[in-house]
Amino acid sequence: MSKTAKHTSETPATHWLRQQKIPFGEFPYDYVDHGGAKEAAHQLGVPLHQVAKTLIMEDERGQPLVVLMHGDREVSTKNLARQTGVKKVSPCTPENAQRNSGYQVGGTSPFGTRKRMPVWVESTLLDFDIVYLNGGRRGYLISVAADVLTGALGARPVQVALDHEH
Repeated sequence: MSKTAKHTSETPATHWLRQQKIPFGEFPYDYVDHGGAKEAAHQLGVPLHQVAKTLIMEDERGQPLVVLMHGDREVSTKNLARQTGVKKVSPCTPENAQRNSGYQVGGTSPFGTRKRMPVWVESTLLDFDIVYLNGGRRGYLISVAADVLTGALGARPVQVALDHEH
């Protein structure tokens, strides 16, 4: 039986990965409003630190960008701006995030986005062999080799993580 026999419906992200001939695992789970990466990791029994949140942000000119961050960390927008050579970075509104990515908030994948955007990845995510990220729909994670992020996706490493513990 082929892997695709049990896959849920195709998303732009899975379509993009198949076009690039990149193998990926599929992990559906029960979506919970505002549960985020923590809920997904819990349901799937994977370490939250190994689950990447896909965040759509924008610079001071309103240019969108993608940041991949550990599920248990926040992004220092000040450090991100400094490391990416812009004056300021801030989260997009949910409407702008959806317009730029083509994905519903809570189901955003860095693969197959509507608009081509620069992608930045927290460098320590690349320490894992496998990273879990959203597959383009709420309640659906995929796993890929971490080097796919810097290779096929072209993500550039940054060090912008903040601990959740205050």
